[in-house]
Amino acid sequence: MTEANRVVPAGGPRWLPAWLQQYRREQAIQDGIAGLVVTVLLVPQSLAYAMLAGLPPHVGMYASILPLLAYAAFGSSMTLAVGPVAVASLMTASALAPFAAQGSPEYLSLAILLAVLGGLQLMVLGILRLGFVANLLSHSVISGFVTGSALLIAIGQLKPLLGVPAQGHTAVELLLSLLASFQKLQPATVALGLLAMLLLWSSRRFLADLLAWIGVSSRTADLLAKLAPMIIVLLSVGAVAVWQLDSRHGVAVVGTIPQGLPSLQLSWPAREQLTSLFLPAFMIALVGFVESVSVAQSLAIKRGQRIDPNAELRGLGAGNLASALSGGFPVTGGFARSVVNFAAGAQTPMAGVISAALMSLVLLGLTGLFERLPLAVLAATIIVAVLGLVDLATPRHAWQYDRADALAWAGTALGVLGLGVEAGIGIGVALSAGTFLWRASRPHIAVLGRLAGTEHFRNEQRFQVETQPHLLIMRIDENLFFANSAAVLDRIEAELAKRPATRDLLLVLSSVSHIDLTAAEALERLHADLGARGIVLHLAEVKGPVLDRLKHAGRLRGLAHEPFVSVHSAAQALGQHP
Repeated sequence: MTEANRVVPAGGPRWLPAWLQQYRREQAIQDGIAGLVVTVLLVPQSLAYAMLAGLPPHVGMYASILPLLAYAAFGSSMTLAVGPVAVASLMTASALAPFAAQGSPEYLSLAILLAVLGGLQLMVLGILRLGFVANLLSHSVISGFVTGSALLIAIGQLKPLLGVPAQGHTAVELLLSLLASFQKLQPATVALGLLAMLLLWSSRRFLADLLAWIGVSSRTADLLAKLAPMIIVLLSVGAVAVWQLDSRHGVAVVGTIPQGLPSLQLSWPAREQLTSLFLPAFMIALVGFVESVSVAQSLAIKRGQRIDPNAELRGLGAGNLASALSGGFPVTGGFARSVVNFAAGAQTPMAGVISAALMSLVLLGLTGLFERLPLAVLAATIIVAVLGLVDLATPRHAWQYDRADALAWAGTALGVLGLGVEAGIGIGVALSAGTFLWRASRPHIAVLGRLAGTEHFRNEQRFQVETQPHLLIMRIDENLFFANSAAVLDRIEAELAKRPATRDLLLVLSSVSHIDLTAAEALERLHADLGARGIVLHLAEVKGPVLDRLKHAGRLRGLAHEPFVSVHSAAQALGQHP
């Protein structure tokens, strides 16, 4: 075994993450490059997203150190980059707006509390192995939420981009406020912001192709294009310094950034604060977790790896607790940084550890470099980044395939824009749940007949089948529960009314995995009612767990036959011969 391939021997310290127990030297080189590349992208993003959350810019840098270490210890993705992200920052600002003024000490303490609560909630879910909560929000709801949030963020960033005062929490309020302040535009701020936005958009859209055209490898070209924002940020800092745009032309800049690492401390919250922020913290944590799992899963598939949703819960929970401990705010896995981390060749979470170390060095000695960074340029960085999150493909495909999903997407996106972040996602969840219940309450029920010369039974509306006037066979293609039992009985009565010669009713339950108490009682009433009318009820193809529960509860007493194992055997026993 060569020195480069030497690994930590099996049976090493059990408290070490699995990836670290088998860490190799060549991985360190690739992780080091990726960590450096991601740090270059992380510095301006951390400043920008802290500003988006209504916090001092340096708080974003605080939230970009310890969370990376915590996730490396507990997470399962090899390439997910954890830290401040746009949507979580917007949700933080929305959650705290009713309780404190942005920039106040109380506002910062509440932001830290959000990270604490979200971290604890995620950790508890992870310990209980409840990773399936990622499935609570459908793809359409998440896409609509992210799209609406991205547009709301972009509209909100027009304020620093144009250098005008504006207030509001919804898109309509912000746009009206911006129009009312249009006369107060600051020409230098507008010019700088629009130029930065043009350069950022051009580099995002054309730079990789241009570099590839002149002979740069596609992988290197993509990386350089993604690092262009840092170059533009540094150029803007230089422009402010050379032409004194802040003092002479009123261009707002970041200002003093405290030098040094954050202090580690937590204050005990009041009970009222815990009660008020518990649900907002859970929504931020849940949305962040769903997005992180989606990103981590997509990147893992490209390398034939797997992620553990329960480990992701613990990793993100630990990351949020670490962020709170260092004076930060809610964090999660970032899409853009994770993609850059992946493309830069990151092999393990060590890339995040290296990025955290480099961010610490920035805080220790390079903060002065960013103090004259124009807020308009940060706003342009945010706008260009979030517009890439706008997803119009999902509603288009949903409209073609399932318009209920398209409605959920539109309701969520419009809810975020018109009513706010929490209301928007609430509308989306309500629409998804309502659609599910509406469909489940109207189950598909097929009347079956035999395919001539076979033992197979199919829907009479789709196939040429043979039926018998005395035997009605109906297959229920949905679980039976309180919301659909009445609809099932109504459909049975409708079919019986069409077939007055029916003497035997056979219900095929091959698609039924659960029957709740309400539905079981409805079947008993149906059995009794049919018996009074001279019609015998039979069951076929009942699944084992359903059959066990019905027998245990004594719900099968009085049936003329034990449930048949197949429709064919039932048809034979009831007199329908091929």
